[in-house]
Amino acid sequence: MQVRFLSDAQLEQVHQASLEVLQRAGVTVPHPEVLRRCADHGAAVDWATQRVRLPAELVTWALGVCGKQFTIYGRDPQRVARFGQGCRNYNSIAGEASWLEQLGAPRRYASLADVASAARLGDALDGLTVVGAMADPQELPVGGRCVAVFAELLRHTTKPVTFWYHDRASARWLNELMIAVRGSRAAAAAQPLAYPFLEPISPLRLPFDGLDLLFETARLNLPVPIGPMAQMGFSAPATVAGTLVQENAEILAGLVCTQLIQPGLPVCYGGICHAFDMRTTQLIFSGPEQAIFGVALTQMGKHYGLPVYINVGLTDAKRPDAQAGLEVGITLALGAAAGADIFGHLGISGVDQAASLDLLVLQDEAIGYVESLLRETTFDAATLAVDEIVAAAGGSGTFIEREHTVQHFRRELWFPRLLDREYYQAWLDAGASSLERRCVDRRASLLHSHQPPPLDPALDAELTRLVVAARTECG
Repeated sequence: MQVRFLSDAQLEQVHQASLEVLQRAGVTVPHPEVLRRCADHGAAVDWATQRVRLPAELVTWALGVCGKQFTIYGRDPQRVARFGQGCRNYNSIAGEASWLEQLGAPRRYASLADVASAARLGDALDGLTVVGAMADPQELPVGGRCVAVFAELLRHTTKPVTFWYHDRASARWLNELMIAVRGSRAAAAAQPLAYPFLEPISPLRLPFDGLDLLFETARLNLPVPIGPMAQMGFSAPATVAGTLVQENAEILAGLVCTQLIQPGLPVCYGGICHAFDMRTTQLIFSGPEQAIFGVALTQMGKHYGLPVYINVGLTDAKRPDAQAGLEVGITLALGAAAGADIFGHLGISGVDQAASLDLLVLQDEAIGYVESLLRETTFDAATLAVDEIVAAAGGSGTFIEREHTVQHFRRELWFPRLLDREYYQAWLDAGASSLERRCVDRRASLLHSHQPPPLDPALDAELTRLVVAARTECG
């Protein structure tokens, strides 16, 4: 099953229009070393304005040399997320400043303790492939914050992780944590634990720190997802086609810069643009436009042969209610059916309003539904079941008691953990619970019962030492 929004001719239209934008308008690159490398590779550089006009040949070169497949590994190397290899991956949000402890209650600032809770829950949820920090701890100095967050993730999940990188200085310490976990620099490069996220600033500007820290992460050959969050009608044109062109141009500009820093660096095409709501004056996480963007940008990324990251499975709702279920389910199903490699960032209440573990539990249920929807169906003599149909038609007229049913129903049916399929009286007798209530209860149950394997005490002590050293230097 695969869905499409753009025809082959339209894919080429978007590509050519993006190249024209990069040649005529260019992109702002506020980084002297990257500017110099752009100039050395034939780009027209205005040093006064830091504006770079990228020739089509340079974009074509970058698309040709970049890494198009990679894997990130958990603390347990058996737990992996594979990109560009025909796999689907799901991740929770890398970090939010606010935290929603209780649905419908006031928010509070996120803390490092919340990172531990998010990591333990993410470790327990079967649908999540990559565990995000979900919290951006506000009690920690920003300089070394990401180092402490990374260490806390390593303590509380054995899956691959994601969090927000800050700058080049802290990236050096993050490298040291990876080396400590793996035992050597070569092993840390061979089995990366996480990746930095390069987010161009719409329209057509790259961030200094986002580029600068790549000089450090490239030392371990860490992959780089490139994802601008262009907003249709605000920081991008007020048309779907125009937003696709600008988003694609910004991704291509980021891709060129990554390859100028280190040719062959693996990348992921991050089509995470959104529409802007002219009524509420904030972006829209999960309108029908988001499903269109998810499908169309998956097509663009795959057109270039790249793994793709899209923002689907999100919701504008503030709690796991009917709106959340509708928005999460539709956008996630279409994005997954389009063939993207990873979907996120899950666990956000509304449009970056706060992190919510209860919403993450709902989204995990949706992942199970979508994965079952996209499963391969077997067609052979046993599953076509001609003999069974003939036997039942000439006998009891039912299949419920047959051995064939016993052998196959567990493979052919998806069994939800949260969705209600009970008879009315059974549901009533059990307390007439809502889906929201069941999400809350499952979150509480998993946090109470699930404990990932602990770190070796010597490694735990070394991570603590590195976090303190990073805070002293960067904080």
